[in-house]
Amino acid sequence: MKIANIIAYVLVIVGALNWGLFGLLNFNLVSFVFGGARVMGSVVVYSLIAIASLWLIVSPFMTDGKLALTKGEPY
Repeated sequence: MKIANIIAYVLVIVGALNWGLFGLLNFNLVSFVFGGARVMGSVVVYSLIAIASLWLIVSPFMTDGKLALTKGEPY
């Protein structure tokens, strides 16, 4: 569960940075990396970011309100 939380955080940070760049500079980083907004690579990344955000919403409910990111007991 901890690995899933860390991966989800990384993906959500990538999504947030992409939105920030798009809002401030009108630059879509994911589209730039994959060569377009609707190519398979971009769609996969966007989908993974959406799934990661849903995971971060649901995960605390599955662990009594705690989100585990470190070894040992969840904080």
